Amino acid sequence: MQMLKGTLDVLILRTLSGAPLHGYAVSRFIREASDDALRLEEGALYPALRRLEKKGWIEGAWQTTQTGREARFYQLTALGRGQLDVEVTAWRRYVATMNQVLEAPLPASSQA
Repeated sequence: MQMLKGTLDVLILRTLSGAPLHGYAVSRFIREASDDALRLEEGALYPALRRLEKKGWIEGAWQTTQTGREARFYQLTALGRGQLDVEVTAWRRYVATMNQVLEAPLPASSQA
């Protein structure tokens, strides 16, 4: 499934709201949470992580993984938590509005 424009940031922010994670773990969480419907390509994920870091919404630091490899771990900043709240509110409003239109009774034919 192709992601809608603007969804990647909120998905990354939401994923990092639990604990610091490296990029692969972010990608894996989103894939698993969506039952494999959403798959992030490296070419989209890592530029997005750098963009969010430049905005001050996340911060990254190099750490050693459980397997002994070096990886950049990202965590949400206070600014990022605030942005996550804004993004989630906007998406919930958007989804509710879409559902309202999709479930609304269809208009009767108006032949004038």
